[in-house]
Amino acid sequence: MTVAAKKNETGPATPIHQIKAEFFRILGHPARVRILELLKGGEMSVGDLQAELGIDSSGTSQHLGAMRRQGILEARKEGTSVYYSVRDPRIFQILESARQVIGSRLEETNALLGELGESATKPRRAAAKSR
Repeated sequence: MTVAAKKNETGPATPIHQIKAEFFRILGHPARVRILELLKGGEMSVGDLQAELGIDSSGTSQHLGAMRRQGILEARKEGTSVYYSVRDPRIFQILESARQVIGSRLEETNALLGELGESATKPRRAAAKSR
């Protein structure tokens, strides 16, 4: 069952803010973000994902299972291999939005550091000229 379908035992549906928080909690692990980045190129086998992630099979399976249960990933079996893909490509829009927000923040920080660097060198130049 996906989180969107969850209901409390007493009846009313889970509030949307709780559903969103659970969704982002699932995405809140670096290995899971990396899995999604890898799957942007198309489906991959568990073995290929494990090799790219550099973590053991148990850890890879736990991350994949958590995202599958959340409805983020879907799996298909072919012979002895299991292949994973992203269920809804809009997940990549979320990752891109996060990249843009982080990028903007880094640009602001770099601009501020640049201003600090400039202001730190100005007094030295003035002091050197007065000698």
